Amino acid sequence: MALSRFQRVQKRSFDILLSFVGLTFSLPIIFLAWLVATIETRSNGFFIQKRVGQNAKMINVIKIKTMKPKSQHLGTITTKNDSRITKSGKFFRKTKIDELPQLFNVLIGDMSLVGPRPDVPGYADKLKGEDREILSLRPGITGPATLKYKNEEELLASVKNPKEYNDKVIWPDKVKINKEYIKNWSLKKDIKYIWETVFG
Repeated sequence: MALSRFQRVQKRSFDILLSFVGLTFSLPIIFLAWLVATIETRSNGFFIQKRVGQNAKMINVIKIKTMKPKSQHLGTITTKNDSRITKSGKFFRKTKIDELPQLFNVLIGDMSLVGPRPDVPGYADKLKGEDREILSLRPGITGPATLKYKNEEELLASVKNPKEYNDKVIWPDKVKINKEYIKNWSLKKDIKYIWETVFG
């Protein structure tokens, strides 16, 4: 069941307020991370990638570059020991600093603070039937599925075929979790997910 008009306004108002506050405090961190990534990769420290957004509309998601130049465009599954990840990238990914620029995405309305993660084409945009319900929301920086699989890269590194495990086990479970998130949405739960992401 999709969110009501009032719930959508409530969620969007919360996103605007908190993303503005978040950017106010995190801009120095974002700048330093961008500078380090720029120096290490010898390219723009921001990585902008097309992801599937609300209603399957493509959006440009902004992150700190954590992989060697051009390698971020190769493959969609990343494991903990992926050789493409830079030295600073390992730190940025572990601390989630690479995700901070997405606060800009939230502020302009492409994303939400909490919701299904914005995936590369080939996953969310291929959903059918009731599963497409997760496309009714703006994708989020964090959420219940993101928290459950916060060690996803380590998990994928432990299996023989990471892509197959992701496609057959992790992805279907994320869809199920995100459908439950929409069904039982409340602002209080969104605040709880943000708290767990930052301090958990």
